[in-house]
Amino acid sequence: MTDRSDETADEAGPTARRRQLGIRLLALREAVGMTAEAAGEAAGMSKATVSRYERAKSNVRWNQVDQLCRVYGAADEERAALVELAKNSKVTDGWWIPYQGKLPGPMRLLLAMENEAPRISQYTGSVVPGLLQTMEYARAIKATPASALPPQDVDEYLAVRMQRQQVLNRQGPPTYQVVLDEAVIRRSVGGPNVMAAQLDHLLQRGREPHINLQVLPYTAGAYSAALNSFIVYGGPDPSLDVIFIETLAGSLFLEESGAREQYASAIAFLREQALDTDSSAELIAEASKMHMQNR
Repeated sequence: MTDRSDETADEAGPTARRRQLGIRLLALREAVGMTAEAAGEAAGMSKATVSRYERAKSNVRWNQVDQLCRVYGAADEERAALVELAKNSKVTDGWWIPYQGKLPGPMRLLLAMENEAPRISQYTGSVVPGLLQTMEYARAIKATPASALPPQDVDEYLAVRMQRQQVLNRQGPPTYQVVLDEAVIRRSVGGPNVMAAQLDHLLQRGREPHINLQVLPYTAGAYSAALNSFIVYGGPDPSLDVIFIETLAGSLFLEESGAREQYASAIAFLREQALDTDSSAELIAEASKMHMQNR
């Protein structure tokens, strides 16, 4: 299990590229039977640097990647491809960069992954996902005691939250699969008007071809796979998938193969147990009417 809650802004670069680079460098070293210490000595760098590159734990220097490839006897074509990955493995133009001094480390890393993930799958059992929240719904959440911010920080937080949603509006957006527990659409946040507007927003976004929105109804009963909310950020290859879990104690980013398999099975199970998209839309519309009747 990987807890990256203390990582710096420099480590929140294009994670898929950096991790893909690390996987290939490790494979090349193992193919020639070299230790990290021997590889570093032959390439003129420390064992720690070789290890950090392989584990995607730091920014990389393209000239060092080039040297490692030569030590490993990589083909010219692969060496050129890995050098190109290294040259493009650091964020310089992410929209969140102007805010990064005020964002916690886990959020910077999350935004970097979200910005480059071609696939996003999410289960939530408490509130509407941030990518689908209306401004007033988000404002109401930040007003609760557990999430309260100083008044001067609320508007900036909301600006970041709304800007984050633009990942779904860009050309070539990620496919976004969401499973909402029925409690999410029944629980009142901000009052009837806010909830009705939020649920109408879900209905509108759920009609978009790249967004698949399903509701897990109360009638599905108990389901062990759905005990905690989570997000799966899909990489260009499944081996690069990352699972994000947020808890009161901090944020976790899980990358191990066992965790990827477990959460892939969990989201598949939840989608199977949830209503289909049309039935989900009907239930969301019904919940919206319920909130308005409670005014």
